[in-house]
Amino acid sequence: MLVCLFATWVVWGSTYLAIKYALLSFAPFLQMGTRFLVAGGLLMAWMRWRGAPWPSLMQWRNALVVGGLMLGGGMGGVAHAELTIGSGLVVAFIAVVPLMITLLNLFWGMVPGRWESAGIALGLAGVLMLTQGNGFQASPLGLVAMAVACLSWSLGSVLSQRSLPLAQGAMGFASEMLCGGAVLMGLSLLADESWVWPPQPLAAAAWLYLVVFGSLIAFNAYMVLLARAPASLAASYTFVNPVIAMMLGVWVAGETVSRFEWYAVAVVLAGVLLLLWQRRRA
Repeated sequence: MLVCLFATWVVWGSTYLAIKYALLSFAPFLQMGTRFLVAGGLLMAWMRWRGAPWPSLMQWRNALVVGGLMLGGGMGGVAHAELTIGSGLVVAFIAVVPLMITLLNLFWGMVPGRWESAGIALGLAGVLMLTQGNGFQASPLGLVAMAVACLSWSLGSVLSQRSLPLAQGAMGFASEMLCGGAVLMGLSLLADESWVWPPQPLAAAAWLYLVVFGSLIAFNAYMVLLARAPASLAASYTFVNPVIAMMLGVWVAGETVSRFEWYAVAVVLAGVLLLLWQRRRA
């Protein structure tokens, strides 16, 4: 469990900067689609070699829905947003995911308590502040992409836990990545994205980092946490990733984050921490 937390906290926090560098040669949907197809194919081949059974037809259907939401809409939206918005601000916006998951759970009769409701209100106020910062004000399209990405990821996470179970273990993660990768490639075709070949060395290294560390390691760690840990612990990466991603964006990529945007992120994280603290007490 500690290894999974490290992967989702630290490794995943660094992948958003890698997405930014991969965009130098790989268009958003194409980058994500090839990334998940390669990672999912490698993982499925490994599991089949170890004797794992193929997912059933219903499990493939569930993988298509969950993968289409979490990877197609979620990660595809993130990559598209990073065309015009810094990687640090993008992942700061993603901190709203636990709040969205809590609201979506209302459809399953899970009503948030008093402190959870306060955390949701505080977090949403921080997101509204974040949208008024220079980064998102300069790119309305990037803001829309992030809103779609967060909603898609949250809905996919809830459905995977509540009503659309995947195949057992890593085979389920592999089928989800394959289906999500296929959806992303379809989006790439619809967007008429073009290949840039050969890619720049930095972009190629970033893409490989995303396949190995972002998909095979961190994404699978997140799915393990979703399956075996409380939802609040699985979602805890959302208040660690922004700090790591924003620092890397500023120190490594030279991105600019205003003081107001730092304040907005602090408000969002305070709401998320309040939400998770209440769940921990419960």
